[in-house]
Amino acid sequence: MDIFLTNNLTNKKEQFVPKDKKNIGMYVCGPTVYDDPHIGNARPLVIFDILFKLLKNNFAKVTYVRNITDIDDKIIKSSQDQKISAKELTEKVTSNFFEDCNFLNCENPTHQPKATEHIDLMIEMINQLIKKGFAYENNKHVYFEVKKFSDYGKLSNKKLEDLIAGSRVEVSDNKKNSEDFVLWKPSNIDEPSWDSPWGKGRPGWHLECSAMSKKFLGNEFDIHGGGIDLIFPHHENEIAQSRCANDTKIFAKYWVHNAFITMSNEKMAKSQGNILKIKNFKKKLSGQVIRLALMTAHYRQPLDWNDKLLNDCQNILDKWYRVYSSDVKSIKVPDEVLKPLYEDLNTPGYIANLHELYEKAKKDSEKELFISACKFIGLFNEDLNQWEKYKKNKALISEEEINNKIQLRNKARANKDYVEADKIRDELLDKGILIEDKDGKTLWKFK
Repeated sequence: MDIFLTNNLTNKKEQFVPKDKKNIGMYVCGPTVYDDPHIGNARPLVIFDILFKLLKNNFAKVTYVRNITDIDDKIIKSSQDQKISAKELTEKVTSNFFEDCNFLNCENPTHQPKATEHIDLMIEMINQLIKKGFAYENNKHVYFEVKKFSDYGKLSNKKLEDLIAGSRVEVSDNKKNSEDFVLWKPSNIDEPSWDSPWGKGRPGWHLECSAMSKKFLGNEFDIHGGGIDLIFPHHENEIAQSRCANDTKIFAKYWVHNAFITMSNEKMAKSQGNILKIKNFKKKLSGQVIRLALMTAHYRQPLDWNDKLLNDCQNILDKWYRVYSSDVKSIKVPDEVLKPLYEDLNTPGYIANLHELYEKAKKDSEKELFISACKFIGLFNEDLNQWEKYKKNKALISEEEINNKIQLRNKARANKDYVEADKIRDELLDKGILIEDKDGKTLWKFK
């Protein structure tokens, strides 16, 4: 069955036709390791993990590359704020990131290169861009001259002047033009640095991905993925510098981007102060609950994150585990079941198929297929004992908060404000807590 993906380079859903059917190449922008990942970061981890599985189901070899950005201005600032070295910070955050990927049951990519291990390739690419007239050096800085690349802005589908007006462009007297972006910058004495023809310094963020994708996937490859916020300027700049350095007409053939996760319809981001870190869920929930929640909306649509979503997913998995057995052998999932995933990774459609299969599995019909179909998208990676352990901790609020809510409800009932009392009861129910009034006391338990 053919795979269809929405390609942001053409703004169309297209049939996926690889450059080489014997070796599919996919590059996805990984984390900048200055702070631990949050739920917004988890969405591309799960989405492109599913795409990786789907590609492997169809092709003999898939090379999936996801980088680690371990040198960046944010890293330097964070390490200085914490009074530790950049290396100590990045090693700690990278380790936490890998633990979070494991918690979400994401497969390891084929390669996970670190930027600091490929500085020589970045210097080589900058030299090529200077030699070919696309970049210039000034005062130990090197910039890409955007006006030299006529296709700039095609991914964003905007004119150059619109892109500049709508973004935060770094202001510098070292630039020829305001829209030019940095390829290399000098480092201060107390900052990480590498020797280069332009003095001690470090690469620009955009260049890092261009150099690493070239090393592992070549000058041209099939799929480039990431969050929608990376389209401009990061991915636009990657295309410009890669095509110019490598003399190619394309960089990646298909550009796939996931939408934001929101809270109360606002983007989840560190700058917004509304982040929920992945690690904070580990004692309360199975990673499967988070993973399933991330699949409940199509990857191109915003996903609003809330306790009800998590509670619903917990209850769905709790129900599905009633037919789970570790003794059941996995079987190949037929294309008929996988069809929604072939249609632009329609995970809500696939979940609907799982619900139908569950009803059959309850009657001991097609149990093998149901369990295999769940495993295909990274569910059922824990046995029943592990799952039961999480059920004991499934409340999304602390015991102290539960008791405070009960006191407020008792006060409302004493004041005969039964509307408020019912509202508090329903709030607790949404968080997985059942309450019962008995012998003048209010008791609670997990639902």
